[in-house]
Amino acid sequence: MAERMNPDAEHHFHSLDQAVLDGQAVYNKYLLAVYNVTVFRINYPLFWRCPVSSVQRLYNASVGAEHLELGVGTGYLPAHSTFPVPAPRITLLDLNPTTLAVATKRLAKYRTARVRANVLEPLPVPKSAFDSVGLNFLLHCLPGTLREKGVVLAHAAAAARPGGVVFGSTILSSGVPVSVPARMMMRVLNATGVFHNDRDDLGDLRSQLDRHFASHQLIVRGCVALFRARTIR
Repeated sequence: MAERMNPDAEHHFHSLDQAVLDGQAVYNKYLLAVYNVTVFRINYPLFWRCPVSSVQRLYNASVGAEHLELGVGTGYLPAHSTFPVPAPRITLLDLNPTTLAVATKRLAKYRTARVRANVLEPLPVPKSAFDSVGLNFLLHCLPGTLREKGVVLAHAAAAARPGGVVFGSTILSSGVPVSVPARMMMRVLNATGVFHNDRDDLGDLRSQLDRHFASHQLIVRGCVALFRARTIR
């Protein structure tokens, strides 16, 4: 990197939509204790019809020596990833201090920095500094349409090196096959403010990837879109 992040950095938030605050607040230590089983063993295969192995393969194919993870969850996927170097440097960025602490602990064998910040605002990290930027199961948790959430992709692109990789996945509600159980689960999660994807469409995601990147790949597994994009060299 042109400059190193402090091991712990906290951004001074200008304005946070209440929906953003409510959505991230649900991820407390009790939920995170059962998160991996609930999300990766139940929700992925049974509701979203996307095996976690598909997302893990995306990580293995995309992570670089200098990696930025946006929306960190428990750190499960980067912890199980095959990095191209023995000692990658990983920056974890999330609004929720609990998820940051849990992910940092899970990734303790690596050199990590953690940044508390809102992905809807310009990211307080060095620009053009990361080989890879991951945002897995993040966009569907953010308020607004994908046309509005595209700002997150713009921020990720700004953080990536020229020719760097930005990758991730998100659950869509239209333009993809959505089973009856998945539709019912989405209604519950949208009603409780955990999800905000009732207007998330495959076409809008494709348009945002076209807008912010030089090239991209987009595949669908169940109602999950997995994407891998490159910035301009």
